[in-house]
Amino acid sequence: MGRLGLAAALGLGTAATALTGQHAQAAGEDTGLTYAFAEDARRIEGAGSTADAVELEPGRTYRSTLPPHAKVFFRLELDDTETAYASATAVPPSGTGVSVADGVKVTVEDADGRSCDTDTATFGAPGSPRPVAAWAMREISPRRSLCAEAGTYYVTVERAAPDARGASPDPWELEIGTVSEPGTETPAGARAPEAWDSATPAPVQGTAQRRPGGAGFALATPLGEGVWRDDIRPGQTLFYQVPVDWGRQLHATAELGSSGTDASGYVASALTLDLYNPVRGEVDDLSLGYNGGQKSKALKPLPPVAYENRHASGQQISAVRFAGAYYLVAHLSPEVAGDFGDGPVPLTLRVRLGGAAQDGPDYAGGTVPADVFTVGGGDGLTSGGGGDAGDETLYRVLAAGGIGTGSALVMGLGVWTVVARRRGAGHPG
Repeated sequence: MGRLGLAAALGLGTAATALTGQHAQAAGEDTGLTYAFAEDARRIEGAGSTADAVELEPGRTYRSTLPPHAKVFFRLELDDTETAYASATAVPPSGTGVSVADGVKVTVEDADGRSCDTDTATFGAPGSPRPVAAWAMREISPRRSLCAEAGTYYVTVERAAPDARGASPDPWELEIGTVSEPGTETPAGARAPEAWDSATPAPVQGTAQRRPGGAGFALATPLGEGVWRDDIRPGQTLFYQVPVDWGRQLHATAELGSSGTDASGYVASALTLDLYNPVRGEVDDLSLGYNGGQKSKALKPLPPVAYENRHASGQQISAVRFAGAYYLVAHLSPEVAGDFGDGPVPLTLRVRLGGAAQDGPDYAGGTVPADVFTVGGGDGLTSGGGGDAGDETLYRVLAAGGIGTGSALVMGLGVWTVVARRRGAGHPG
């Protein structure tokens, strides 16, 4: 199960450019359905050949454009000690058609054209235009020999199925980020923990506190353990982040409240909830059907955050490999409007943090961004209803967005986002 990807794309200045929340509001667009890009993202252009590929620097956030029928290239300069992570969030223009099979595909190759890792994220069942994110890595590990040398690496980004029925013919905007992780001072074990508490705990109880979701990864709203409430509109996506320390175990349940109307119907994939790790790598997801009455569903149990989880063969466990901001991204299908109207539907998130905080790995150097795999204490929001007051303080996450956005963690209203992911075949364990 490998992943190293980068994403990026060809800078075509077209009308398909997705607007940030501020610009969209000024242009009269519905900001509730507009993706908020990181404010410090640098605009770059993808290349049609490796010879012209622009270098991506760790800790930086970039914006670019992905054409519908072309592969674009970017470049990484890596030593033989660092593990490099990269993510790309592809944003199709609002109002365009999408295919359930389409999405974004990211591949990292060495200088000889050998694939180090690949990842494909698709739109899936909800079938609405929204950001789709792929991630991958170039990993330094005793279990791997491929792509371990220092040198130049290339990242290719392309559409997953641009010719699929209903696929968007337009260029897509991209948000790209990279993270560098050093090796450890002492050799880490090469086996994942064999035993952990895999029981699903009872959801957190208590009175829900209002917490408006953010409009993108960079503006994800911080949440601690507790019960949190928002309203989500058809076609909208809300972004939240939960600081999870080394040794802690994250549990989350999503609930849709009753519609409050006399309408009837059923939408099979009304709500999707995706969980991402601090480098925007998918950990797990769920899909929730809706018939106008209250419905709830929990993410699968996850192991405590541990460096050694990366050696697991399963994606869920391997992705929970570092502390930091874990993202909960909720998307409500536009099909809900057809049966229950276009008004907002009540959304409740119940977040529980189990386990006890532990020391992290003895890194031999610094991560880039500096604090991407840490959580801070103290001055954030307190949790809502239920839980232990000492653990309920919402940690303020340094390096907002987990990929060098440098933006403050602020609250806002939602957007669109990833819904379904298909990992690329042939990932090394």
